[in-house]
Amino acid sequence: MNDRVKNVLNTIIDKFKSGDIPEAVALATFPLPDTPSAKWSFTNRTLMFISGTGDARGFRQWKEVNRWVKKGATAIYILTPCFTKKGDEIDEDEREVISYFKPTPVFRFEDTEGETLDHENVKLPNFPLIETAESWGISVNAIPGNYLYRGYYSPGKQEIVLATPEEKTFFHELAHASHEKVKGNLKAGQDPLQEIIAELSAQALCRLVGKRTKETLGNTYAYIERYAKKVNLKPYNACLRVLSETEKVLNAILQGGSHAKSQFQA
Repeated sequence: MNDRVKNVLNTIIDKFKSGDIPEAVALATFPLPDTPSAKWSFTNRTLMFISGTGDARGFRQWKEVNRWVKKGATAIYILTPCFTKKGDEIDEDEREVISYFKPTPVFRFEDTEGETLDHENVKLPNFPLIETAESWGISVNAIPGNYLYRGYYSPGKQEIVLATPEEKTFFHELAHASHEKVKGNLKAGQDPLQEIIAELSAQALCRLVGKRTKETLGNTYAYIERYAKKVNLKPYNACLRVLSETEKVLNAILQGGSHAKSQFQA
């Protein structure tokens, strides 16, 4: 198994060196639900996504869909425009103009309880190696797509959250979880070398499970290139630098569950 992992990693790195890299392609996301926040401004939607949710509403809005805010939940605040009427000096017609913004409390879907909503039924694909995450006690959950992230791994919650059905995104977050097991506590935030290890691992896993990597290699290269610049390295050299640690991350994933063992021992 080690030889196979090494061969796959070397094949990817060779393509980076040769420049044989297709253009990056757009990735799919889970469809956004028909929620009040869908009509919010870009700023308010960003505040919502930063708060870790794809659906936030006020007390009354939650009550309208038969959900209630949990006791002790903390509100997040969006900016609501307040209008005043102003007459036009030419035709004296009144018009509304924004006078100021006021902070308005809303609550995350995750901080409410009650009836099931449509976006709770977002179905994850049957990802290869999802059994490995489960064997490590890590839950894998879907949220509606957004423009801030396509997925993340939360060590504290032992949870992988995905805003896209793309396998490579799941593999990227699974690699973060594996890296944590191999190395111990990871650096907080998006550490460049940690991100390169996760993305290189994700591309290798795509190949190992038979996904057509022509569709994903361009995105992987662009992602690694962005983080490699932060440590003053070219993508090829950055991958060489983390190659040994990436191999350990991959081996931990492939040995992490009975399904993985039976699938890759042959």
